[in-house]
Amino acid sequence: MAAIQKRGDLQWRARVRRHGYPPQSRTFNSRAEAEAWVRQIEGEMDRGVFVSRAEAESTTLEEALERYIAEYIPKLKSREGETYRARALQRRDIAKRVLATIRGKDIAMFIQERQNEGVGANTIKLDLGLLSRLFEVCRSSWGMESLLNPVPLAKTARPKLPPGRNRRLKPGEEEELLKRARAYGEPTPSIISLALETAMRRGELASMRWEQIDLKHQLIHLTETKNGTPRDVPLSTSAVAILRALPRRLDGSVFNITPGAISQAFARITGRASPKKRSSKLQKVNPLVDLRFHDLRHEATSRIFEKGFNPMEAAAITGHKTLQMLKRYTHLRAEDLAKRMG
Repeated sequence: MAAIQKRGDLQWRARVRRHGYPPQSRTFNSRAEAEAWVRQIEGEMDRGVFVSRAEAESTTLEEALERYIAEYIPKLKSREGETYRARALQRRDIAKRVLATIRGKDIAMFIQERQNEGVGANTIKLDLGLLSRLFEVCRSSWGMESLLNPVPLAKTARPKLPPGRNRRLKPGEEEELLKRARAYGEPTPSIISLALETAMRRGELASMRWEQIDLKHQLIHLTETKNGTPRDVPLSTSAVAILRALPRRLDGSVFNITPGAISQAFARITGRASPKKRSSKLQKVNPLVDLRFHDLRHEATSRIFEKGFNPMEAAAITGHKTLQMLKRYTHLRAEDLAKRMG
């Protein structure tokens, strides 16, 4: 049985009661909307495909993000960055909206807002990725089966991603980078040196523990990696020397630092943390200003190939699962290749 009642001058309350289903009710701004909703709900009940929308129609995006932070993010490896992004999304206007009312056009408007703020395409991609994961968690784990994931519907509004970075260290830059890092203080210079020697990711370096390191056999056994596959990283004699020089901490960690803290320290020593970092004049005075910590992984991977390792050997060291992805991280200098050709 369905009933539609007028509430005040501007709203209409619709109710649907059917044996075997929980009572459904919703308020609309017009009688036509209320009648359309009643027909939809009764039709789904008639076909036996009805799924309650009550939770999706009463939960805001902000509330869902709070639950996502509390229940889902602790299971992730990149907890720090995901939490920061989720908190930032909670402060946006779209977070006040009820989940069930968010459509593809709303996601497209969100994308446009971010572009107008001057945010890069990759940052927008990460925001959308988090939103998409949230909607899928709501659907699959939180009992909101009726909820539509609107993120894929805004596919045409997504900004085109720039080509992958191919930044490598130029002559003299490694020395200058380490000079600044030593002035900044440990453990930054040791982390940078190890990144260049091992091609390890920022998170892998931050989470290293001494029980993972076998200096006798020159290996680091990584149990937690980005792609979920443990691997053994061979250590060069230089990497071994760096690790031998480090003091042993009582808690067993090598550096006791977060990935975010590594990025912040790197941004300060390269000058990226400066508000004038985008100035072309500053780039001429300080070439390191456009260098990112992840570029060190590109540099180290390219050096592995330059030492003569084949692709399968290089992939075993760096942890890349596909040769296509490995290729993205490899930037061999044409002049070096010319010398090898003779």
